[in-house]
Amino acid sequence: MKKIVSILILSILLAACGNTETTNLKTVSSIEELNTAVKDAKPGDEIVLANGIYKDLEIKFTGEGTADNPIILKAETAGKVFIEGVSSLEISGNYLEVSGLFFRNGHSPKTNVIAFRTSEKQVANHSKVTNCVVLDFNNLERDQDNLWVQFYGKHNELSNCYIAGKTNGGPTVRVDLKGNQSIRNYHNIINNHFGPRPRKGGARGETIQLGSSFTSMSPSNTTIANNLFEECNGEVEIISSKTNFNLIKNNVFYKSEGSVVTRHGNYVTIDGNYFIGDGVNEQYGGIRIINTGHWVINNLFYKLKGKNFRSPLAVMNGIPKSPLNRYNQVTDIVVAYNTYVDSSSPWQFGVGTNIAQADVLPKSEIRSARPLRTEVVNNVIYNSVGDANPIIEYDKADGVTFASNIIHNNGVEIANSHGLISKELNLTDIGTNLSVPISGFSDLEVYKGFDFETITEDLLGNSRSKSDQIGAILNSENIKLDILDKTKYGADWYSNEVETKEAKTHTVSNASELITKLQEAESGDVIDVNDGIFKISESLIIDKTITIQSKGNSEIIYEGVANTPAFSLNPYGKLTVKNIKLKGNGSNYAFASLKENMSNHFGLEVLDSEISNFNYALRVYKQAYSEEITFKNTSISNCENGIELSEETNDRGDYNTEYLTINNCYFDNVKQNVVDYYRGGYDESTIGGNLLVTNSTFINCGAKEQNKRLLNHNGIVNVNITKNTFKNNPVQFVSILWGAKNNVESENTVTNSGQIKTEENLVMTLMY
Repeated sequence: MKKIVSILILSILLAACGNTETTNLKTVSSIEELNTAVKDAKPGDEIVLANGIYKDLEIKFTGEGTADNPIILKAETAGKVFIEGVSSLEISGNYLEVSGLFFRNGHSPKTNVIAFRTSEKQVANHSKVTNCVVLDFNNLERDQDNLWVQFYGKHNELSNCYIAGKTNGGPTVRVDLKGNQSIRNYHNIINNHFGPRPRKGGARGETIQLGSSFTSMSPSNTTIANNLFEECNGEVEIISSKTNFNLIKNNVFYKSEGSVVTRHGNYVTIDGNYFIGDGVNEQYGGIRIINTGHWVINNLFYKLKGKNFRSPLAVMNGIPKSPLNRYNQVTDIVVAYNTYVDSSSPWQFGVGTNIAQADVLPKSEIRSARPLRTEVVNNVIYNSVGDANPIIEYDKADGVTFASNIIHNNGVEIANSHGLISKELNLTDIGTNLSVPISGFSDLEVYKGFDFETITEDLLGNSRSKSDQIGAILNSENIKLDILDKTKYGADWYSNEVETKEAKTHTVSNASELITKLQEAESGDVIDVNDGIFKISESLIIDKTITIQSKGNSEIIYEGVANTPAFSLNPYGKLTVKNIKLKGNGSNYAFASLKENMSNHFGLEVLDSEISNFNYALRVYKQAYSEEITFKNTSISNCENGIELSEETNDRGDYNTEYLTINNCYFDNVKQNVVDYYRGGYDESTIGGNLLVTNSTFINCGAKEQNKRLLNHNGIVNVNITKNTFKNNPVQFVSILWGAKNNVESENTVTNSGQIKTEENLVMTLMY
């Protein structure tokens, strides 16, 4: 009897097993093994990529999984499979999943690093890339545009990934809608950590782009939710929505120089996001509105100081009968239940109006169409320091309805209130160094607009059904948020927190030691140069953060061949030179970037030094970029060329540095390109460059300047020339300022050096 029962039980178990697909686990360690495993894969199979470094690996992951049994490609240990060199990942088919890969030390041979398709017609659906890292995986040249993650197909997902360090052109992530197979895609971009994207120095630097101008009337239905955007500074648009019916919800934008922008397309919902600044940086933005039907609800704007395009709320003027790639009129917008804390002039309307530039722009570029049928209601503004202009109108906001909005303004009178109701409010600590007003206005009647019953929750997910009130957060007790806890976002095996390391100081007494210690030093170290003369015949390679300094009696004589630099500024090289006399042979350079393959940024700071007898004091080649270049308390004399940053002549809005600072410097007998800093192309996607020249002296400079201009800064948006002396410079102009932008000069002494002129409307080449 027992034997019969055992046989019956065994038969039942075998039958049950026969109804379940058995997972096939296959470990591979080469591209050949991987391709075979992919070819043979069936639903439920797992392909395991063995731990190790894989160079020049072009993965094509195809297959037909099911919802219950996807086909999985994963790292043996998440974070221990390194994809390097010229490598990429392409996915097509259904129900595929990739996880645990680390892309580093390389670049893609294709237009994308990760693509949800393997050909124009073979796309992925119901597939995901998760728990991966893409770090500094840049093309070799800044103008070699590509994307790091490119969506096609439908119902795909990018989740729990860390992505950071993109320096070349092109959005970090883009959703493409070309072809019916990619429209109404319902993609999810969720729970990721988008780490620092450095300033690019030109357009085409978005972190996420949803569609393009020419698919902007198509429905995308993409969700971007629960992500952390940290120092995403590529350009003015962090997220650029260019399609319809997208949802941007519950994201944190932390110290990011840009905004969420409804650039093209309609009916985007921006709900429950945190925009966190530092109360100082004027580039940290919020939300910029263009086009039709968007809802901006339940958002917190905290200590944002962005202006104009980067203001906390920027509502733009449009172009009448605008083409698809320009600016459509704003209509039918709801801005409701938001809270603004210590954010300068939080509401700005008619942003981008340029009627005054009609003489130098074609009619098709004039933004004169004001917002219509727009409701700004049920919002709270709190200012620790009163703001006389919480509302700015660059053009009349006569198409905007204002209702049930309150402000705590510390008694400061408001010039243009549009019905703002003044109240005395208190801040409540809600965690993570966030304090917001959540009480003291329950007596204010809530404005009920059309479809407002669909706003059922506040920023924290609390129901508005029983105790609705204005502002982003309903009054409640013991709110303890930790929205900047990075463990909540991105890959669970990776952290971008770097332990601070104490810098080492290396002392050198001769040229040989200088060369050796420079090679041996780690990033952040200091090289102390003893008194004496150091003769160098080959360029010193700067490919890390390094300081070279002396007590003031050290002279480096560069004897290298013509057109080579004493200091070669490589990718990742950030050099500080302090108290050094640097002398050339008349034909070589003091500092220069590489001519090509500048895959990442460099930096330069020259302090308390002397530069003489060079062909160029600084030469920065095309496609090289530094976030900051500073000369302070330094003399540049007897050089053919001075500071040259003018090779970005493609007129695409690109330039070579974000901040060029010249303070308390002395220029003598610099024959041409004394300061030459160029940005071409009519573009508003970037900060636009910054030139500060203060407390400096220019004598006998510019003798060979072909355009008879001493300081050349054509197209640079922010220029400040203050408290300088210009004497005996044989030029026609010291400077020609762009009056329509932030170009100013004051307290300069000009003797026998031409004049400083302002042109209100500088003629620029259109990019579009």
